[in-house]
Amino acid sequence: MSATVVLGAQFGDEGKGKVVDVLLAEGKYTLTARCAGGHNAGHTLVVDGVKYDLHILPSGIVHPSAINLVGSGTVVSVPQFFKELNTLHEKGVNSNGRIFVSDRAHLLFDLHRSIDGLEETALGGAKIGTTGNGIGPCYSDKAARSGVRIAEMMDKSYFDERLRRLAKSKKGRFGDLLNYDVEAEIAKFDEYRVTLAPFVVDGVETICKAQEQGQHILIEGANALMLDIDYGTYPFVTSSDTGLAGVFTGLGGLRPETLTTRIGVIKAYTTRVGSGPFPTECFDEIGNLLQERGAEFGTTTGRRRRCGHLDMVLLRHSHRINRYTHLNLTKLDVLDTLPSLRIAIAYRSQNPDGSVTEYRDRFPADLSALDQGRLEVVYETLDGWREDISGCKRWEELPEQARRYVKFVEKDLGVPVQWIGVGPGRHAMIERK
Repeated sequence: MSATVVLGAQFGDEGKGKVVDVLLAEGKYTLTARCAGGHNAGHTLVVDGVKYDLHILPSGIVHPSAINLVGSGTVVSVPQFFKELNTLHEKGVNSNGRIFVSDRAHLLFDLHRSIDGLEETALGGAKIGTTGNGIGPCYSDKAARSGVRIAEMMDKSYFDERLRRLAKSKKGRFGDLLNYDVEAEIAKFDEYRVTLAPFVVDGVETICKAQEQGQHILIEGANALMLDIDYGTYPFVTSSDTGLAGVFTGLGGLRPETLTTRIGVIKAYTTRVGSGPFPTECFDEIGNLLQERGAEFGTTTGRRRRCGHLDMVLLRHSHRINRYTHLNLTKLDVLDTLPSLRIAIAYRSQNPDGSVTEYRDRFPADLSALDQGRLEVVYETLDGWREDISGCKRWEELPEQARRYVKFVEKDLGVPVQWIGVGPGRHAMIERK
C-alpha cells in the first residue's frame, strides 16, 4: 500500500496528465484522485492518437482499470462534470462505475461564474487574470461558511433555502450589475439531484477503504505551486492549496506515511497564463518560438501563454514547499532549435534604500521585489543541441548537451529526473531506470 502524488512545480500547464498516464499504464494504481481546484485546471492526454482535454475529471478516467475520485477539497461544476463525461463517452471511454465525487466537495454555481466576471472587471488594470469559471468566488463562499456542499444538494428544501440566501447576499453587494436567476438554477439542480446521485460517495470512506484493502493511490494535483494561495505569487494565484498541503486537506483519510512518492513536474522552460510576476519572461523571438513550438495555449482558457527561460530560483522555492522525491522534465524537445539555453540561477533586487537583496534559495513574498525596474535576473548559459530529439527512446540516445541540461536541473535541486518528455504523444517519454 502506497500513495503517489503528481504536483506542478511552476505556474501550471507543465504536462502533469502525461506522467499520470504513464504511471497508470503500469497497472499498479487502482484509485486515482483529484484533491483540490475545479475546472480551472486543464490536463491534456494523447492516447493512441486520441486527444483528451480534462478539467475536473482525474486523468485516470481514460484507463479502464482505474477508479477515480473527485475529492473533498475540490469545487465542482455539475454541468462541466457531465460535459466531460459525455465527451469521453463519445470518444469510446467507458466510465461506468469508475468515477465518483466526494459528498464534501463544494458546488460551483452559475452564480459564482457571474460574480467572477464582475470582480475581475472591478479590479481593472490590477485584475488577477482568472479563468472566469467561478473558482475564486466558490472558494470564498466556502471560507465564509456560506457555500453549499454536494451532500446538502440532496435535501431539496434545505438546498433551495441555502442557494436563495446566497443569491440574496450577492445581490445586496452587486445590485443590478449581477444578472442571475436563482430560480432557474434551482430548477437545474432539481434535475442534477437525480443524475449526480449515483456518483456521490463519502470521500473519506473511499480513501480509508482503499488503504485498508492495500490499494495503491495516485493523486493528481491541479494548477501548480506558484499558484498556491499561500506560497504562490499572491494575489496572482488560484484560491486553493495547490501544493503538498492540499493533498491532505483535500483527501481526508489519507495516511501521511503512505505518501512516499512526490513527483514534481517541470516544463523545460517556464510559462504562465494571466497576470502576475514572471522574472524570466521573454519578450523577443525566443518567447515567440517557445510559444509556437510548444503550442502554448491554455487548455482551459485558450489564452496564449507567456513564455520564458527556466527559473531555478522559483523551482528551489517549489521544492522547499513540496519536497519532491522525483522529477518529470517535460517538453525538452521544444528547445531543439535553440543554439544556447539560459537558466535563471539568482535574482538581484534593488531596495528603496539602494541596497541589493539577492534571492537564490528563497522566493520573495513581497512581489514589488520582482518589479522589472528593480530586478536583475542572473543567468547561466548552456549550449543547445540543435537536433530533433522527438525520436529518442532512451537516456543514452539524447545528445550530450540535452543530457547536460537535464543534469543541471537534477544537480541544482538534488532530486533525480526520472522522466523526460520529448514529444506530445503518450510514448514520447524517456524513463531513466
